[in-house]
Amino acid sequence: MRAVDLIQKKRDGLELTTEEIQWLIDGYVDGSVPDYQMSALAMAIYFKGMSTREISDLTMAMVHSGEEIDLSAIAGVKVDKHSTGGVGDKVTLILAPLVASFGVPVAKMSGRGLGHTGGTLDKLESIKGYQIEISQEDFIKQVQETGVAVIGQSDNLVKADKLLYALRDVTATVDIIPLIASSVMSKKIAAGADAILLDVTVGEGAFMKNIEDARVLARTMVDLGKAVGRKTVAVLTDMSQPVGTSIGNRLEILEALEILQGNGRADVTEFICELAQIMLSLANVEKTVEEVCQHIENGAALKKFEEMVVAQGGDLEDLYRPVQVSNQVDVLSDEDGYIVGLPALEFGLFAMRIGAGRAVKTDDLDYETGIVFHKKVGEAIAEGEKIATIYANENISENMLTNFKKNVKIDKVSVKTKEIIEIIS
Repeated sequence: MRAVDLIQKKRDGLELTTEEIQWLIDGYVDGSVPDYQMSALAMAIYFKGMSTREISDLTMAMVHSGEEIDLSAIAGVKVDKHSTGGVGDKVTLILAPLVASFGVPVAKMSGRGLGHTGGTLDKLESIKGYQIEISQEDFIKQVQETGVAVIGQSDNLVKADKLLYALRDVTATVDIIPLIASSVMSKKIAAGADAILLDVTVGEGAFMKNIEDARVLARTMVDLGKAVGRKTVAVLTDMSQPVGTSIGNRLEILEALEILQGNGRADVTEFICELAQIMLSLANVEKTVEEVCQHIENGAALKKFEEMVVAQGGDLEDLYRPVQVSNQVDVLSDEDGYIVGLPALEFGLFAMRIGAGRAVKTDDLDYETGIVFHKKVGEAIAEGEKIATIYANENISENMLTNFKKNVKIDKVSVKTKEIIEIIS
């Protein structure tokens, strides 16, 4: 085979065979297929797409490009969760221990943030001592003993995806459904869980900007999971505004603790309990949303979160400390009305600029910085009332404050929001 012939074949809209896809992935990993040819293939896929069979073959070729984790030593149905990315998304921090508090093992590998999206690992690393890099043996042992672990992905897991994602990031081929689906599902399948919940975010702060594309992506990933014997459910969730009230690593840890203590926003708490109910049902544990929420109210989920933090070297005293920044700036409303828009992308980028996120992978993070919103979409606001507080270690100029306010949409008529848009199973 020759890579150029396979690129031409896909460029002309023809299907690649299972063997051809496997040959391309093997060649890319061992270096015999160079970056420039793989980038040409990615662009051909961008314009011509892939069939369901091709996407499945690509996914499994990527799974087999590195090590695969065997979780069979852990008793019960192992569940995992993946989000396609968003702003203020601290859901895993609450959801994983909440599900584990019902005796269902949660063995999760998470990622870092880039650009306007926040990474679960970055948030956990804002806790003094928390170790995200542990051996596969210790990972399995921790899940056996505490029921939950959230760690970083091994460098040896799905090698092809690591190489291909870096290439897509610099060749404008990130936002294409066959490549997103194969990237996500190859990692989830290789990570070894029996059942997978996919949180497919929709809106201007997400990869999928509209419901139709999100639905296609969700259905593709659900079908990929089921094709290899993994119980898979996808939930389309709203990412038009940030999740919860905070953006920023330490701030999101504190909000997660607030929710786990039963003091969080009711809408976010219920949303996470609904996701937990779906994950539990994947493990054949049937509970109502109200029964799930009881484990937040009675402290069972918080206790499980603390156990996970301690098991991974985290300092419990540091876990609960407030943020430490040199500047706290309140953003006040100039008018009466209702909040009708808080564009997730714009506020994610603002938080990134003050150190809470990375523009490129090599950027250092300031774990303490970020934004806390005192009002969310649908809520009334009065002139002079606080919309948000900015936590920064730099001076917030009048120009920055003006730009922040420009993105807060206020109207005389309220709007309603809904976290879960649709469930695809």
